[in-house]
Amino acid sequence: MNNIKDVPVPSYYRKLANYFPAHEMKHAHQLQALVEDVPYYGLMETGEYLVLYGDFAEFLFIDYLLVNRDQRGSGVGTRLLQRLQSRNIPILLEVEPIDPNDVDTKKRRRFYERNGFALAQGVQYEREDRHGESYTMDLLYWSPSQKISDDRVLHMMTTVCRRIHNYRAMQFYGRIPAQPEEVLSLVR
Repeated sequence: MNNIKDVPVPSYYRKLANYFPAHEMKHAHQLQALVEDVPYYGLMETGEYLVLYGDFAEFLFIDYLLVNRDQRGSGVGTRLLQRLQSRNIPILLEVEPIDPNDVDTKKRRRFYERNGFALAQGVQYEREDRHGESYTMDLLYWSPSQKISDDRVLHMMTTVCRRIHNYRAMQFYGRIPAQPEEVLSLVR
């Protein structure tokens, strides 16, 4: 049996790691195991974009979405989201809070808002990175029919934590990084 350190890092992981903050990145081999072993976890990669997502019966979860740098602003991301929205089930994703000192956070938020996503204002989501440093993520959702309640967003994100973020977590982190009862809460 191969030692986990001997397994090469997939090319899609390197692309994501060059764009996303380190604290938002899963362990390379956890992500690879999700892609290769989990039937509800998908990877779509073209010359224009890369998306990794959880495909559950009741909703989709966008784990990572990356439009190649030379394709940004051309409508590729919108067409991709429209393709996912055509499934006619809610879509959930995490995005960093807007940082006034980081124009990219504002651009990402505007992109999702232009494509019909709304902030789940009543759900707080705070995790720790690999080094135990706390960070907050906002949860955005899109629904084909109506506003989604905070309770439903919490339920969907609990599923994501258990079935994606914590997938084989003890093997890769030596701990459970996204225990729903600890990282998610309703703000009333």
